Amino acid sequence: MILKSIANVMSPQGAQARLSILIFHRVLPKADPLFPEEPDGRRFDEILAWVARWFQVIPLDDAVARLRANTLPARAAAITFDDGYADNALIALPILRSHGMAATFFVATSFLDGGRMWNDTVIESVRAYGGKVLDLRDEGLGAFPTESQAQRRAAIDILLAKIKYLESAKRDQAVAFIARSVGCPLPGDLMMMTKQVLQLRQEGMQIGAHTCTHPILTGLSDDDAFGELLGSKIALEQVLDQPILLFAYPNGKPGKDYLAKHANMARRAGFVAAVSTAAGVANASSDCFQLPRFTPWDRSKTRYGMRLMRNLRMTTPELA
Repeated sequence: MILKSIANVMSPQGAQARLSILIFHRVLPKADPLFPEEPDGRRFDEILAWVARWFQVIPLDDAVARLRANTLPARAAAITFDDGYADNALIALPILRSHGMAATFFVATSFLDGGRMWNDTVIESVRAYGGKVLDLRDEGLGAFPTESQAQRRAAIDILLAKIKYLESAKRDQAVAFIARSVGCPLPGDLMMMTKQVLQLRQEGMQIGAHTCTHPILTGLSDDDAFGELLGSKIALEQVLDQPILLFAYPNGKPGKDYLAKHANMARRAGFVAAVSTAAGVANASSDCFQLPRFTPWDRSKTRYGMRLMRNLRMTTPELA
């Protein structure tokens, strides 16, 4: 009750309202020792129970419209997922339904129906590697001990950081080298099938665009960046036979992963709002094409709730 009271004061209804947008990527069938921060089904169910006590969860499109109209309810929140993982439909969807909540799923369209994101190729390669040291020095990536889960996670974090901002052809080359060096079969069922996207929409969830190939937009030409935005929108509209009006910037850090010109591209492509990964909350003066998102990492209910309350105080800088 204390946290709910704090949220009522800090996020009132109407013109002074603040919108908290939570961001998730995966909900796993069981805990992953390599990525303990990723919720499994039990943990996600627990988080939603907490959120339901403190906030009024509403669909993101409704939240955006009401934010613009100064009619948001007190303690307004929305739930979002990025990328389009299959476990969103298999694990997260039934849990969302059980809590009577709708979420928005931002889908990178090129990975539907058996695709795999480059970062997952790195992650699953390191996970599958059977040796004691993964030697990638021939590609200039270093060598990594892999005897423990902690060492494998450290290797993954270093490799992802080294590769993420490479030009796309060089990134693909580095990722392919890692997969060849490991030489193990990699999963082909991590991402959603088209029928699962349809299932999400049929069961009351919202679908948003997340580009086609999940590039860092600042690394692309303007024409290629706009093509990624518009291409994912068109692909999803063809699947769902309805307008796709919400967009999420890949990686999503303002000034690093996207610029003000990309927010203008989102407008030009026909979206009505776009979300970043900057912490903070949206208010009546926020740019609806740079809406912040934040999810705590804490394990206990009290710490999780207090971090959400602190996030309510944050004002998020926007790109001019």
